[in-house]
Amino acid sequence: MPIRAPRFAPHKLRCLLAGCWLFSPALVAELPGAALPQALSDARMASWQNLLDTAGNDAESAKLQRVNRFINRSITFVDDQQAWGAEDYWATPAQTLNRGLGDCEDFAIAKYFSLVRMGVPSEKLRLTFVKALKQNQAHMVLTYYPSPGAQPLILDNLDPQIRPASERSDLLPVYSFNDLGVFLAKAPQRVSQPPQFLARWSELTERAMADGSAPTAPRG
Repeated sequence: MPIRAPRFAPHKLRCLLAGCWLFSPALVAELPGAALPQALSDARMASWQNLLDTAGNDAESAKLQRVNRFINRSITFVDDQQAWGAEDYWATPAQTLNRGLGDCEDFAIAKYFSLVRMGVPSEKLRLTFVKALKQNQAHMVLTYYPSPGAQPLILDNLDPQIRPASERSDLLPVYSFNDLGVFLAKAPQRVSQPPQFLARWSELTERAMADGSAPTAPRG
């Protein structure tokens, strides 16, 4: 099935590009309409690489804020059928940012791998499935644990602010996972991963390493 991204009017794309450090207003004005989507994709990818390269010695709290803000602003929410012509697909950050489209899983995955590339230990990060009570539907967020057993912080595309879990009564945690294993909400210790789940996560990680979304050597 061919993949069709939502169409934006050329003048809206030019406005987006004009706000990017990569393009001057004069250059944007000269771009033909057909070239605007690719130029916008290039701008997102360049801005993402700049974000990763300039993390330096930032505190982890600053990295969380920068990544959460950038990913939330760079991606338009669509379901997997619209983005990929598939019922359920986990995209790498490079794939998601190249198109600027993704569902809640893609937002969380992009934040996870971005922070790992910026030096945040993966053991502090978990991709967490929750039930969004207001929407009455399954949802995924990224959770950050400052220390083992600490209350996690929630990085979410539904709420632009990073908040502690105690302030997100609208979310009901179900289970979480990272490259170390799966964790049930009611049993914080690690549990066994089903083979099918493990294969899916491994396949995503391999694709992320192959396209540069993830570091080639895991950090933990």
